[in-house]
Amino acid sequence: MSSIDLVIILVYIVGVTLFGSLVGARSKGLSGYFLGGSRVPAWAVMLSIVATETSTATFLSVPSLSFRAGGNFTYLQLAIGYIIGRVLVSVLLLPSYFRGQMYTAYQVLNQRFGGATKTVASILFLLSRTLGDGLRLYLAAIVLRRLLLLSGLVGDGPGAIMPAEWAMPAAILGMGLSTIVYTFLGGMTAVVWTDVTQFLIYMLGAVAALFIMVGRLDGGWEDLWASGAAAGKFRLFDLSFDLTQPFTIWAGVIGGMVLNTATHGADQMMVQRYLSARSRRQASGALIASGLVVFAQFALFLLIGVALSIFYTEHPPERPLQVDGEFAAFIVTYLPTGLVGLVVAAIFSAAMSTLSSSLNASASSTVNDLIRPSFPGLGEGRLLVLSKALTVAWGIAQMGIAVVAAARFQDSTVVENALAIASFVTGIILGVFLLGVLTRRVGQGAALIGLIAGLAAVSYAKFGPVLTEWFPSMPRGVYPFEGALAWPYFALVGSGTTFLVGLLASLIVPRTETAGPVSETGPED
Repeated sequence: MSSIDLVIILVYIVGVTLFGSLVGARSKGLSGYFLGGSRVPAWAVMLSIVATETSTATFLSVPSLSFRAGGNFTYLQLAIGYIIGRVLVSVLLLPSYFRGQMYTAYQVLNQRFGGATKTVASILFLLSRTLGDGLRLYLAAIVLRRLLLLSGLVGDGPGAIMPAEWAMPAAILGMGLSTIVYTFLGGMTAVVWTDVTQFLIYMLGAVAALFIMVGRLDGGWEDLWASGAAAGKFRLFDLSFDLTQPFTIWAGVIGGMVLNTATHGADQMMVQRYLSARSRRQASGALIASGLVVFAQFALFLLIGVALSIFYTEHPPERPLQVDGEFAAFIVTYLPTGLVGLVVAAIFSAAMSTLSSSLNASASSTVNDLIRPSFPGLGEGRLLVLSKALTVAWGIAQMGIAVVAAARFQDSTVVENALAIASFVTGIILGVFLLGVLTRRVGQGAALIGLIAGLAAVSYAKFGPVLTEWFPSMPRGVYPFEGALAWPYFALVGSGTTFLVGLLASLIVPRTETAGPVSETGPED
């Protein structure tokens, strides 16, 4: 990596921070800070949704799925389920979010069940989001550290700008602080428009890398299609029924559908984007269209993985490739000067778009779900100051988790397990939302019983294999799978258990609560 590449990376970080700060400077009041004044066009909402759910791991790890031996396009089965899940969110949940002046997803639960349910859901979101995104920041820092080591900018060589042990904290601080600055200054408007910019940057970087890679193949594009097809790399469907495998048609369509309904229907980070749109109809169109864009984006990353597998067959690497590091190695080894800096900036983009969304959503949920109900006398001016302070506080918390992870975690699988723990909370919250939308007899007590049962069920699904390791004489029926249940099913287990147990509990714990008032009518079309 040359000094030109380094300058490009630094210019990107400074530029996106200034850009986010400037575009968000016109936001006024809490509605402007948290919802962009509900004036964001549908196409920008759509790209912001895509950028938010695209992490550094997506950018670099998805190509590895088709690169590895036996790898193919079966990952796209999940994207099919994601599209169906987005349609369900548009039909089942979006109408509730636009029925009144809402700031967070969990205010709907307050109207339907009461304050306790809203508070529990909000706290679960805040804890899981902070833990999950702190660890995602750590994973992004791992990738950046690897790139810096490969480039020679970090280490003991003559071109190094810092020792190797400084690379991890520098990467965490660089991404964390710059994201905090523009989110703090610009709020939701800054988040959305920097998301749009970041989407364009990382897609440009990915497409440029693919064309350069294919240009170095002996037979170009014909070589890519012929060799990929001969190796079975373009296989899309896996019809086998194995609940421990994540990339089958059942895990993709059923598991992916429920998972995406949860992550895009019951997670404040996504709901906040819909509320920033100009109307429910525009929010719905943006959400469904984002599923199609995600499908195309995954297909692009998988095609990069196929191209990598053929490229390294024709041009064997000088040293062994790390798992999930094949694309990173190509970037720093074969891309020309300038483009390396652009692609590394694209990796920054993927990480920062997720983190900025998390910070603004966490601040919004804290203020609107926890603080405002407890201190109704606080004026909007004080709440806005508090919101910005909370943006900084949640950012520091995420960086703290990333630093602790860097000091303690030696195996990335530990982090992946922790991320799974953080992600399955959304399925439980979805179950509570479905109790509110699809039933009338379920009250707050029954909903909370269902929530607790869902948390227990999904924890069992995740940690069941550990029980069999600790207690080898345990009866076979206690945990029925040979390995861990595949992660796409976690949301199905959590939401299904929460819904069914809550419904049954309502037979014993009758509903006594009444729905809260709706302050005003929101835009419907």
